[in-house]
Amino acid sequence: MNQALYYSTIGKVTMEKLGSLQSKMHDDIATTEDRQFALLLQEIVALAKNRLSVTENESEFSKGESVWVERTAASHFPHIRLHGGALEDDPMRS
Repeated sequence: MNQALYYSTIGKVTMEKLGSLQSKMHDDIATTEDRQFALLLQEIVALAKNRLSVTENESEFSKGESVWVERTAASHFPHIRLHGGALEDDPMRS
């Protein structure tokens, strides 16, 4: 199985389902389960956006570009593993 295509398809289906649930909520016909499911999908989408932002930031760092860091220290990337962002706690080494 093509893993990239698999993940891409999961993302597309997730976004389609989220759109459908949001439409039901907008029309005020969503069930309690629909609303809970929408919240879960919104969290997944937010985590994916966060992960992509971290990946882009780390890619820029590896090219020697200026990147964002935590306000508490200029020596490491944000520790956002619990929120689905960074997979490593330590900054990339150039």
